[in-house]
Amino acid sequence: MEDIKKVKSISLWVFAIPFVALNTCLILITQFHDFFPNQEHVIGFTIPYIDGGASISRTARVFPTYLIFKPAMFLTSYLLIRYWLWNKNIIHYFDHNSKYINKIIFFGISSAILLTIHSIFLGIKFDYSIYKLFRRVVMLLFIVFEIIAQCYLVFTLYKIKDKIKDHINLNFLLAKRVLVTTLIIVAIISIPIISFEGNKSFKHALEWDYFLGVILFYLLTFFMWKKTN
Repeated sequence: MEDIKKVKSISLWVFAIPFVALNTCLILITQFHDFFPNQEHVIGFTIPYIDGGASISRTARVFPTYLIFKPAMFLTSYLLIRYWLWNKNIIHYFDHNSKYINKIIFFGISSAILLTIHSIFLGIKFDYSIYKLFRRVVMLLFIVFEIIAQCYLVFTLYKIKDKIKDHINLNFLLAKRVLVTTLIIVAIISIPIISFEGNKSFKHALEWDYFLGVILFYLLTFFMWKKTN
């Protein structure tokens, strides 16, 4: 089936593009300080996945790192839309009456649009409380919609696993289920902590690790679908 090939291919790009772009920004801002005309923007050596030494926004919103990050996020958003639409075709092919298809498409495409909106406003400064709240809400909704779309997709694939067993590696479908469940549990546990002031290092490390977990879903997609002739 052609759509399986497309999903398998595009899922690798959905993982690789944001991962490479963000970590390139991190390397630039921590190691190549001469590239930054405003030296106040540079950051000392840090591994934020572990020590939470900087936020994603702090790393990607300044010149010249936003020249890498923003185009990468725009491209990722487009690829995400294609990803969810092709998954819709696959589900339709194996289960035309699936009742979750519309939910998958709504939350999946909405998350991609929210990522685009967040990227547009990243680095733009307005000293208004409502603007700062708007940015936080957009980012929060992106994460929530993305996780919901992933949940519905995994649940739907499990419902039709007997029909698609010749096309997928069930171990990776299980891995996707474990990953999404873990992301939900971590989010619920972290809400009381991130709701209060302080704990910046923890919040930053959580942000980086959660970002990695969300895009890891797409890398697992690449390995889940078998090659088709």
